Amino acid sequence: PNIQVGEYIEEPLEPIEFGRIGAQAAKQAILQKIRDAEREQVLNDFLDRGETIVSGTIKRMDKGDAIIETGKIEARLPRSEMIPKENLRVADRVRAFVLRVDHAARGQQVILSRTSPEFIRQLFENEVPEIEQGLLEIKAAARDAGVRAKIAVVAYDKRIDPIGTCVGMRGSRVTAVRNELGGEQVDIVLWSEDPAQFVIGALAPANVESIVVDEDKQP
Repeated sequence: PNIQVGEYIEEPLEPIEFGRIGAQAAKQAILQKIRDAEREQVLNDFLDRGETIVSGTIKRMDKGDAIIETGKIEARLPRSEMIPKENLRVADRVRAFVLRVDHAARGQQVILSRTSPEFIRQLFENEVPEIEQGLLEIKAAARDAGVRAKIAVVAYDKRIDPIGTCVGMRGSRVTAVRNELGGEQVDIVLWSEDPAQFVIGALAPANVESIVVDEDKQP
C-alpha cells in the first residue's frame, strides 16, 4: 500500500490459537521488546545531549561494579574505575565521568569513571566559570587516583592569575574538587610551551637540578 511515515494502518490477521502458557510467553516477549526499545531511545536521547559528568544513585552492586541510576537510564561504574579505597554502597549519591558507551547483545551501556584524568578536568570546568568564558584553559591533567592529581593551566587574560583562579577564594574551588575525589591531593601548575620549564613546574615541590631534552624526539 501507498503509505507515509507516521500514518496509521490496520490489517486483520488470521486468529492464532495459543494455549495459556503460550499466550503469556508471547505477551512477555512483546513487552520486553517494547521496554528494550524505550530504553534504547532514552539512552540515545542522553547521548545526544553530550553530557560528560553525571550524577545518580547507586541502585545495586553487580560483581563489584556499581549500577547507577541517573535520570531514566542505568550506567555502570566498574570496580576498576572507582577511586581506590572508595567504599560505595547502595543508595549512595555518586558523580562520575562518562568514559565510553559499550555495545552489548542487549543494547548500549554507559560506562562511567571516577579515576579518569578527564573527570578532574570536568570538575574544574564546572567550578571555574573563567574556563567556560575562554579566559583560562586546562592544558593537561594527570592523576594517581586517590593519591594525587596535577593540572596544568594557562590564562589568556594577563589580569588573571590562573592558579589562584582555580584555587578560588580561600581555596573554595579546589576544595570542592578534592571533596568530590575523596580528599585526593590536587596540584595546580602553570603550563609552559617550554618543555623544560613545564617539567620543573609539574615536578614541584621536588627540586629539579638539571633537565636534558632530546631534541631529536620532539614532535
